[in-house]
Amino acid sequence: MRKSEACRLGEHYHSRCDILKVLFPMPELPEVETVARGLRQAVLGRRILSVALGKTDFIDDPAALEEHLPGRAIEAIERYGKFMLLRLSAVAGANDNHREGDAKRASLLVHLGMTGQMAPSPAAKPREKHTHVCLLLDDGRELRYTDARRFGRIAYLTEVPLEQELTRFGADPLEIGKEEFVKRIRERHARIKALLLDQSVLRGVGNIYADESLWRAKIHPSQLGAKLTCRQAETLWRALQEILRKAIVLRGSSISDFLDAEGQPGEYQRRHRAYGREGKNCQRCKTAIRRGIVAGRSSYFCPSCQRAPRGFTVLPLPPRTARVRSPKPRRAS
Repeated sequence: MRKSEACRLGEHYHSRCDILKVLFPMPELPEVETVARGLRQAVLGRRILSVALGKTDFIDDPAALEEHLPGRAIEAIERYGKFMLLRLSAVAGANDNHREGDAKRASLLVHLGMTGQMAPSPAAKPREKHTHVCLLLDDGRELRYTDARRFGRIAYLTEVPLEQELTRFGADPLEIGKEEFVKRIRERHARIKALLLDQSVLRGVGNIYADESLWRAKIHPSQLGAKLTCRQAETLWRALQEILRKAIVLRGSSISDFLDAEGQPGEYQRRHRAYGREGKNCQRCKTAIRRGIVAGRSSYFCPSCQRAPRGFTVLPLPPRTARVRSPKPRRAS
C-alpha cells in the first residue's frame, strides 16, 4: 500500500473513533492486554494457511490480507496502547521470485473498537454472525475476528509503514518512570483528563481508567496539568499504575460486550469507584458522585474529594437519581 493511502485510511479511522468514543467506551489498555495474553497462549507460533473475509469497511487494505498473510507464522503478539500487534514471519521459502515484500516480516495491527472480539475457534464450528475475518491456522483452527458494529480496525503493515503509524503515540503508562510522567503532565496547560486521554502523551488510557485514577488520586478531571503539584502528579502516576495492573489481573472491565480471548467477561467493573456511578455514594466520603464534561467526554468525580476549579459546571443529576436521593419529608408532630 502506498504511504499516502495508508495515512489517509488511518486518518479516516481515527476521525471516526473520535466521534464514537464520545458515545461508547472502547477497550482500553487492560482489556487489550487481556486479549493479547490470551491469544499469545492460544495461537503463538501457528502458521496462517488462508484468509476469508466478510465485510471489510474497517480493514485498511483487504486485498493485502488475502495476498500477504498466507504462509506467515504468528511470531509474537504484543499490545501497543489500545492496539494489538500480531508480528508475522516472512513467508516460508520466500525469495525474489515471490510477491514483493513476502521475504520480509510484517505485522497485523488490530483495534477491537467497541464490540470487536478476536479468538480462535475450530474451523468446523459454524461462524457467528458478524464474523468478518477468518484466518485458517495450520492446526485446523481459525482465528476469527467478529465485530457487530465494525468500529475496529485491521491493517496489514510492513516495517516502515508500521513504524510511521506508531510514532504518533506517547509512552506506555505501565513503563513510564515517575519523573518522566510528572514532566509530561506538568509541562502542559491542558486539563488533566484531556492529558490522560491524549494518546500522544500516554498510549492506552481511556475514559474508564482516567476517571478511576483521578478519583484515587483525589484530583479533579478539569484541573490543569501545569497546576498540579509534583506530589499530586506523583500520586496520580502511582494510582494509574496500580489501577491498570489490578484491572489486568481481573481481565479488564466488561462494558459494551467486552470478552477476552476465551469468551469470558472481565471483572474490574465491580471495582469502579467513579466511572458510571453518577448519583451513587463516594466510597470515601459518601458524597454523591457527579458528572461533568471534560475534553468532550463524560467525567465522573466526587465533588468533595476532588475539588473542582472555579467555573467548572456540574451536570444535574438525572431526575430519577435525584428523586431517590432527596430527603424524606418529616412527619408532622
